Amino acid sequence: MSLLSSIKKRSTLDAAIKQVAQARKADGGRAEQLFKGAYQGFASVVSDQPLVADGLYHWGFALLHEAKTKQGQEAVEIYEDAISKFSFCLLIATNYLGAAIDGGVAFMELARISPDESKPGLYQLAESFFEKACDIQTGSAAYNLACIFALRGDQEACLAALRTARDYGSLPDEPNILQDEDMADVIDQAWFKDFLEEVRAKVAEPKEKLKDVQIDVEPNFKLKKTEDFDYYSKS
Repeated sequence: MSLLSSIKKRSTLDAAIKQVAQARKADGGRAEQLFKGAYQGFASVVSDQPLVADGLYHWGFALLHEAKTKQGQEAVEIYEDAISKFSFCLLIATNYLGAAIDGGVAFMELARISPDESKPGLYQLAESFFEKACDIQTGSAAYNLACIFALRGDQEACLAALRTARDYGSLPDEPNILQDEDMADVIDQAWFKDFLEEVRAKVAEPKEKLKDVQIDVEPNFKLKKTEDFDYYSKS
């Protein structure tokens, strides 16, 4: 593929990604129009091998978020479509972390709207994606695994996964954990409260060590925030 063609494909992909971001903030017909426009862009990109994995991942990412705006069978079908995109992405790029994590997230979201008898199988499929993510980057989906173990009632495995998430920096903030419906059955357990105390103590340690340290910062220095993909997020 020529340099010019590559630049054009990259531009198409970037434009489609921006449409997804706009669609997530829009409502009704406008959101649907933006999602459809993004899908056309992704479809154009995946016809070219160098960007096919990126195109599939972002296509799946868009579908995952569109599904959350739908109900019933329509939502089910969109989640399944997202999962197929993430799965295809991983076939092409076996170490694509985002596809591994978001593929598991899609199965978890699908489980939420599925009959009770279907949930265990969907959780198992989600677990396989999260384990793949942890193989790619240790601890990256440890919290997601902790949620599955909590839902199954496997408290020992849940605690072990939470500790892994803490140790590798993928543990959400305490308020988010406490509000997480997947953790509802364990947050009142003594071991869980002890774990949170351990986390609080660890967070407090650096503050104690640094409170007397003077840090010189250049007067014009500013922190720049970037909106990279949050692979540790469940949603």
